[in-house]
Amino acid sequence: MGEMPPLTALAALLAGLISVALLVAGVLALRRRHFVAGMTGALLGLLLLALAALCAALGVSAQGYRALTREEVAATLWMRPSGVQIFEVDVLFSDARSRRFVLAGDQFYVDARILKWHPWANLLGLHTAYELDRISGRYLRLEDERDKPRTLFSLASERPLDIFSLRQRFRWLEPLVDAEYGSATFAAADRPATFEVRVSTTGLLVREVEAPDPR
Repeated sequence: MGEMPPLTALAALLAGLISVALLVAGVLALRRRHFVAGMTGALLGLLLLALAALCAALGVSAQGYRALTREEVAATLWMRPSGVQIFEVDVLFSDARSRRFVLAGDQFYVDARILKWHPWANLLGLHTAYELDRISGRYLRLEDERDKPRTLFSLASERPLDIFSLRQRFRWLEPLVDAEYGSATFAAADRPATFEVRVSTTGLLVREVEAPDPR
């Protein structure tokens, strides 16, 4: 799991502390009948409190996404055919989590969600990030794709908030987000083999590699 960007956490903390101080100062000013100063302090405090809540929400919802600054290995996959158009796959994620799936088809298919922030949002520690989303079996023939069993599993982590969902629900986040898109890759699964699923700034790619079978 990724952690909240440190600058985002710091911005949320500072805005929260300053907002509390301004709210306290505003209340004290109102009690002394300094209405203009009190209302100004209270409004500034509420504004900064809203900013702190926004920074915290963005930081929490970005957890689970991994910052992408170069091509990197998102997961290693070990393929083992176990029948006609049936194969097992062990997935080792870059954060050391592992899962096993049984898929139907001639190929494996992996997709990911990628989020790119505007440069000024990078100042808050929000950089281009990705999360693997799903894995499935894929048939070569369209007739098989329509008629034969489909196997599809989630690779994403559960979380109370998700930045993609927030972006879709709240259009006022558009100035923060430069682009959001999906990327996918697939390769043959007709023989025992090991693959690396890599993420680059242009999307997903897959490479066959030499690696010992963990089973």
